Amino acid sequence: MPSPSHTAVDRVADALAGHGLTPEIVWFDDAVTTAPLAAEALSVEVGQIANSLVFTIDEEPILVLTSGSHRVDTEWLGQQLGGVIRRASKETVKEATGQVIGGVAPLGHPAPVRTVVDVQLADYPVVWAAAGHAKTVFPTSFDELVRITGGTPHAVEAPRL
Repeated sequence: MPSPSHTAVDRVADALAGHGLTPEIVWFDDAVTTAPLAAEALSVEVGQIANSLVFTIDEEPILVLTSGSHRVDTEWLGQQLGGVIRRASKETVKEATGQVIGGVAPLGHPAPVRTVVDVQLADYPVVWAAAGHAKTVFPTSFDELVRITGGTPHAVEAPRL
């Protein structure tokens, strides 16, 4: 039986191929819109899930790829990046990525989106990212995420003392 198809997922697969990658895109029967759901479906640690969160920084979209094991400290990260970070509206997410909340992939967007890659993802040899639809993920690594997104590795929460 052939894999399902979806325009946004096809764009992600094409973007991955453009970077010399051909990972298997995994399709689930049900949406896995949270890191715990994705981790459970894959039988992996929640920290291995690369959440794709779209914010705005001074009104421009920014994609933060964060480990599913913690939250982005938007106030702290904004200070680090020199701006004010706010959660993007669903319309801004769709416009910036061509994808909808719950399935936003790290790439396959209509135009490049400034990207920050959570350094905690480097703790895992394999991480899983959405592939453009809430029922899809693909395996990758921290180094590949940085390379394919042109992202900046950065902590997304203040260091614990």
